[in-house]
Amino acid sequence: MSFNEVIGQENIKANLRRLISSQHVPHALLFSGTPGSGKLPMALALASSLLCKEENHTEPCGICSGCRMSQKLAHPDLHFVFPVIKPEGKAGKPVSDDYIRQWRELLLESPYFDRSEWLRRMKINNQQIMIYEAESDLIQQKLNIMSSQGGYKVMIIWLPETMNMAAANKLLKILEEPPQKTVFILISDEPDKLLPTILSRTQRIDFPPLSEADIAEALEARNALSHEDARDIAHISEGSYVKALQQLQWGDDREDFFNAFVSLMRLSYSRAVRDLHNWADELASWGRERQKNFLRYGNRLVRENFIYNFHSPHMNFLSGSEATFSTRFARFINEKNVISISQTFSEAESDIEHNANARIVLFDFALKLIVLIKQGNQ
Repeated sequence: MSFNEVIGQENIKANLRRLISSQHVPHALLFSGTPGSGKLPMALALASSLLCKEENHTEPCGICSGCRMSQKLAHPDLHFVFPVIKPEGKAGKPVSDDYIRQWRELLLESPYFDRSEWLRRMKINNQQIMIYEAESDLIQQKLNIMSSQGGYKVMIIWLPETMNMAAANKLLKILEEPPQKTVFILISDEPDKLLPTILSRTQRIDFPPLSEADIAEALEARNALSHEDARDIAHISEGSYVKALQQLQWGDDREDFFNAFVSLMRLSYSRAVRDLHNWADELASWGRERQKNFLRYGNRLVRENFIYNFHSPHMNFLSGSEATFSTRFARFINEKNVISISQTFSEAESDIEHNANARIVLFDFALKLIVLIKQGNQ
């Protein structure tokens, strides 16, 4: 991946190019920021540049053997660490290599994804993922091997805040005495959860949210959206290209999702149990992926309606029809019920993910909302 393929973040690109040109790339970098701001794609671009065989460059050439291997995520001096769970039937603690096939497949599809997408790719939901102590031992083993290409070795650690204490302490020792010509790139959504001693041994680069213009431009170029559609999606994506792709995934379903959400909330407020039963029957016919997408969409609208009450338009990311609905509905989502409602949406999504009977899950979910909407109106 090249820097030119990373969306926006031009100041960070310029800084990294200067570091490469001056041959003063720090041995440990910390990319921090919200999901969807481009941390992982930028790490891949930096790694590709460091592993490129072309001399005096600040961008991977794309044609040398190093670049060709990096493009396939198969370079022997490019290593990945990421949180996992224990695979069924495996003895001992799991390591990233247990899931390297799924990881590479997801990265090759798009390096713009978040923790929830990684969980879905591992076919798990709401389970705790972790980087275990065994991972740090494996890192040391890999980095002790001489570079097969005679250049840099790059270790990309995604979500290092998920390391358990034993893993974090062992990584600290490696960062204190790093192998020669080795670059660690830590990619963190929550850097404050890292050990202060690890933070002190990294050069931190903060990624701001992407601009609406950058997201819209990428959507037009990469997904063939019209200028108007790209602009509308960019506006409600909160500076995250991951959220923009989620909006795009909903696509033509967005209007159906909105209508289903409005119907659900009105029927819940009216305590129309028979109609809610019919509502659940209709959604049960949609198919599981569409049901899960609706529940994610509804959870987002719950959050947006809660924020709407603070009268800060710059904090809201709503389409025209959503904003019109919120003028009347937002008062029912408040501090009395917002957390419970959000959890109810998440629990229903989890049940659907685990192949529970959709008709029962959705009707039970709707009945719970009757009580929760009433709580917000008291």
